[in-house]
Amino acid sequence: MSEPSIRSYRDLGVWQEAMALAEAAYRITTTFPKEELYGMSGQIRRSATSIAANIAEGYGREATGSYIQFLKVARGSLRELETHLLLAQRVELVRSEGVQPLLGQCDKVGKMLHGLIRSLQRSGDDN
Repeated sequence: MSEPSIRSYRDLGVWQEAMALAEAAYRITTTFPKEELYGMSGQIRRSATSIAANIAEGYGREATGSYIQFLKVARGSLRELETHLLLAQRVELVRSEGVQPLLGQCDKVGKMLHGLIRSLQRSGDDN
């Protein structure tokens, strides 16, 4: 929000990465058995889409504190996604080679969320 080149949440790198992660999560669940459509597949898809959605919703809020809270909710959804992916691996819905790239993306999005939250908290301290 502070950079002049950021005119929309769609310009945020963290939102773009979260969207790529959600896309990857959708793609990996297409390999799951059909009986998992409303089980693990649905859980993975919901938590993955929640990350980008909360970043966007928070950006649309007028108060920085509210924005930060939505970013923290996005971070919680990210941890939920990681947990679902690890469980899917443990119960052999997906192989480790399929999960590892997504977990790497999760790490990247997590670091970006952390940085944005810290930046917003610092800018709020300056006021």
